Amino acid sequence: MEEASRTRASFSRRVLNGLLLCSGDMEHLDKYMKDKSFVLQLAVCGLRGVTRVILANNPLSGGLILAALYWASPWQGLLGTLGVLASTLTAVITGQDSVEVAGGHHGFNGMLVSLLMGVYSSAGDWYWWLLLPVFLGSATCVFLFSGLSSFLDRWDLPAAVFPFNIIIILYLLCTGPEHPYFPHHSIKPPGALETIETIKTDYEINVLSVIRGIPLGVGQIFACGDLGPSLLILGAVFLYSPLLAVHALLGSAVGTLTGLSMAVRHESLYSGLSGFNGALGCMAVGGFFIFSLWTHLFAIASAFFSAYADIALSNLMGTVGLPACSWAATLVATLMLLLTGSLAAYRIPTGQVRAPERNLQLRSQWEAGNTEERESADV
Repeated sequence: MEEASRTRASFSRRVLNGLLLCSGDMEHLDKYMKDKSFVLQLAVCGLRGVTRVILANNPLSGGLILAALYWASPWQGLLGTLGVLASTLTAVITGQDSVEVAGGHHGFNGMLVSLLMGVYSSAGDWYWWLLLPVFLGSATCVFLFSGLSSFLDRWDLPAAVFPFNIIIILYLLCTGPEHPYFPHHSIKPPGALETIETIKTDYEINVLSVIRGIPLGVGQIFACGDLGPSLLILGAVFLYSPLLAVHALLGSAVGTLTGLSMAVRHESLYSGLSGFNGALGCMAVGGFFIFSLWTHLFAIASAFFSAYADIALSNLMGTVGLPACSWAATLVATLMLLLTGSLAAYRIPTGQVRAPERNLQLRSQWEAGNTEERESADV
């Protein structure tokens, strides 16, 4: 009994010490958090996990994003909270790297899975049976993230949101619109032809609705389609990094322009669905490359590429009733990080990625080979 108690105590200390190893000033953080409860530390790590979706690492920004989700839909906010907590706790229980757990790396995929399960569910809000796949899907993300990280590390690539994209597609394939317990909406490709009646009544594009769709594209990163909460999410990005917020908004505008050029359904333009992959693609380059004129233009090109790829994948996967999710931006960002040539000199090692403004300040340290301060930020 005494040996078992010592083992449990050792495990708890290891977990708590790992949770303390968050980014920032470790000495001050340790002094502040050493007397705090495990619940508070878990909450901080969860909030960091929320912001990892947008390449950030700021609990305050995570709190604003969660507030935006609860503002848009309390049910969606609850699902997102349960998803990030389920995946984070799974990482703790399975003994994942304590620094990664503390930094929120095992939380963001679980959160996205839970949010998309709620969005695609046709059973309505407060359907409690949905919590079963939410917990299972969020927990499974931890194992996929760990395995993919080990595989991709040899090329210095982040696991990004590959686990989320894989799990949500598998879930939708296992269920269906007529499933007795977990039915979901049928997916309509963005390039699907409108009916004659719709074309007659909605032939002209509403310019104001298209402009409104640009900030909505940032909100759609978290499956949020309301303007107020989307602006709050954009504000959370700005709080962490103004440069990253500019890339998010610019990328969404590029994605919307791409949708216009391909004559996608107006619903995709107005809801922000045409813009969010462009926003993610632009932010990925803006976060993983040192900011300059050339990398800024490169980020815009990445946004175009992500948006066009999203339309193509959405039309392809829509034929079998599946969404493209963020596959386009994830694949494009991964390819961009493998870039060679002159732009490759601006590439920041994955373990040293911080806010774009901070990356500029630390460039001289990287060039000198100083790796004392390492901070991972997955897409």
